[in-house]
Parts: sequence; structure tokens; C-alpha cells
Amino acid sequence: MRHLIAALLSIAVMQLAAAPKPKVKLTTSLGVIVMELEPEAAPKTVENFLKYVKKGQYKGTIFHRVINGFMIQGGGYVDYLGKKRTDSPIPNEADRAAAAGLKNKRGTVAMARTPDPHSAAAEFYINVVDNPALDFKGKSNPNTWGYCVFGKVVQGMDVVDRIKSVKTSNKRSDFLNLPVKPVVITNAAQIQ
Repeated sequence: MRHLIAALLSIAVMQLAAAPKPKVKLTTSLGVIVMELEPEAAPKTVENFLKYVKKGQYKGTIFHRVINGFMIQGGGYVDYLGKKRTDSPIPNEADRAAAAGLKNKRGTVAMARTPDPHSAAAEFYINVVDNPALDFKGKSNPNTWGYCVFGKVVQGMDVVDRIKSVKTSNKRSDFLNLPVKPVVITNAAQIQ
């Protein structure tokens, strides 16, 4: 009987270990982006992101900060630049993600935040180049905490590259690098 229980537990553990990582499909006005998330490396961050996906937070939001040679940021504003409400910020897991080998490299997805390292809520960004300056370096001050990478683009980097290349404007001092024509997230859905 003990051998049977041990065998069943072993099979259950192997099935859990082999469980596919969650994926989210972002449908944008310029095409589809599929992101694979890393719940082992950043569990609270992935849980937070999926919570917003499930409740429709990202539908109708825009990429409001687009910097070719840096990143594209979205998830917080609708096309008329009204800020969407968010839940409380989450703790920064950049230390944990970095220990798991996640870095701000081209195609990775990370949480946006204010200068407070623990202020990330719903906004995220996709790196369009390697950005080592955004990686976790230590907890000694807000500048060394870095930004938590929690996934990567597995389909649609061509769409990310289209978005990074749109014409932007700095006419509004409160929205620098704002696309002249809105790039809208028309839907976000977990597909796995």
C-alpha cells in the first residue's frame, strides 16, 4: 500500500511539474501578442496580472508610453487618457524573478511602477531591447530594486515591433512618448 501511495504521489508531482505555464493573448489594434507567464519565478505578480485579465481590466486600454529602443508600456489608461482604477499595489518580486534567471531582455514582460519599488498595480511593459538597467541589483534603495519580469512574448514580437515604431508625441507634459494614433488593447484573455 505504501508503494502505491508513493507511486501516486510521484505521478501527481510529475504532472504538477509538467503543468503548462499560463499564457495570455493580447489582441491589439495592430495585431496579436501572446505572452507566457512565469508563476514559479513571480507568483504574486502573475496572480495579480491574471486577476486583471480575468476581470477585463485591460480591455480598451492603450499603450500610452512607447519608446523605440526601450519599451512599450500599457494597461493603465483608456484611449481618452482616463486612468483605470486598480486594486492595491503588490510587493515587488524582482529579487525572486532575478534569482530564477529572469532579466529585462528583449521580449520580456515586466510590471511598471512609480519610484516606489512596491507600487506596481496593473500597468506592464514589454522590453523591445535588452534593458539591464531595469534589473534587480539589491534592496538597498528604490533605484536598485529593479522591475519584476514575470513573462515573455512567445508570439507576436512583430506586433511589438510595429507598436514600438509608431509615431509618438511629447505635446502633453503628463504623457511623454504618447502614440499619436492610439494603440488599443481590444481584449486580453488567458488561453492556457
